[in-house]
Amino acid sequence: MQHIQSIIKAIKYYDTIIIHRHVRPDPDAYGSQAGLKELITHSFPAKQVYMTGESDPSLTFLAEMDDIDDTAYQNALVIVCDTANAERISDQRYHLGKKLIKIDHHPNVDEYGDLLWVDTTASSTSEMIYDLYLNAREEGFVMNDEAARLIYAGIVGDTGRFLFPSSTKKTFQHAAELVTYDFDRPSLYDGMYRIKDNIARLRGYILQNFKRTGSGMSTVVLTKEMLQSYGVNAKETGQLVGVLGDIEGMKAWAFFIEEDELIRVRLRSKGPIINEIAAKYNGGGHPMAAGASIHTWEEMEHVIRDLDKACLEYTD
Repeated sequence: MQHIQSIIKAIKYYDTIIIHRHVRPDPDAYGSQAGLKELITHSFPAKQVYMTGESDPSLTFLAEMDDIDDTAYQNALVIVCDTANAERISDQRYHLGKKLIKIDHHPNVDEYGDLLWVDTTASSTSEMIYDLYLNAREEGFVMNDEAARLIYAGIVGDTGRFLFPSSTKKTFQHAAELVTYDFDRPSLYDGMYRIKDNIARLRGYILQNFKRTGSGMSTVVLTKEMLQSYGVNAKETGQLVGVLGDIEGMKAWAFFIEEDELIRVRLRSKGPIINEIAAKYNGGGHPMAAGASIHTWEEMEHVIRDLDKACLEYTD
C-alpha cells in the first residue's frame, strides 16, 4: 500500500492538481477523474483542482471539463486516471506538470509517470479512487454526495451494472457504502443507459443481421455511409458494442467502425482473451474488453482471423 500512501502525500503537498483520463471516455474515465477532483476539492477547498480532456456529450451529465491554460501546469501535480497508454491520454499537456501520477486498472503495458498505482484486480479505476479515499480518511480526505455519485457511476459503467466477472466482493462492498450517500440513482442510470431512437434502430438492424461463425464469434461492420443513414456518429457506437453479449453460443465479437482516417475496432469477449489481439493492432485493454485501430479493410480480415482462432482454441 506504499504507492497509495505516496499518492496521498503528493495530493496533500501540491496546491495545484490537474486530472486527466483517456480519449473517447467512458463512465469509468469520467467517474474516476471527476470523482477524484470532487473528493480533493471537498477535502481541501484551498487547492486549485482541474480536470481536462475532450468532452463527450453523452457523459456531460456526469461532469463538465475545465478550460485551463498551459501556465496552470507550472509546479502542478498531474494525475492520469484509467489510461494504460500515454498516447491515449486526452490532452497531451499531461507532461507539463511538476510530478506525474498514473492510477489505472488496465494491464501496465506503458509504465509512464513518476509514480504508478496499477491494480488489474480492480473492477474499475473508480473502485480504486474509493480505495484511495478509504486509505486517506485519517489524512483529512472527506467523501461527499457528489463524489460518491461519480465514483458509483464509474463502477457501474465498467462492471456492466455488476454483471461482469470483474465485480468482486470488494466491488459490491464499495457500492453498498456509496449508495448510502444522497444522490439520485434512477436519474444516474437514466443518464447512463438512455438511448436515442436512431441508436435503437441501428441496434435493431445489428440484431436482425448478425451472423455467428462455427467458432462462436461475430463481426459487425459499420461504414460511414451506414452510420450516416441512421444519423449515428462514431462516438455513439460505444452504446451498441454490448448488444451481442446475451446471445447464446457467442464467445467473442468485434465491431469495425469506419471513421474519417481509420477504422475503430471494438472487441468484446465472454471467454477468449482479446486484449492480446488488440495489442497487435495499435490497441489494448482488458482480457474481455479491448479496442484497437486499423487503417484498411484488408487489416480487418487479419483481425477477424485472429479472433476466430482465439475462439476456436478457447474451452470453458
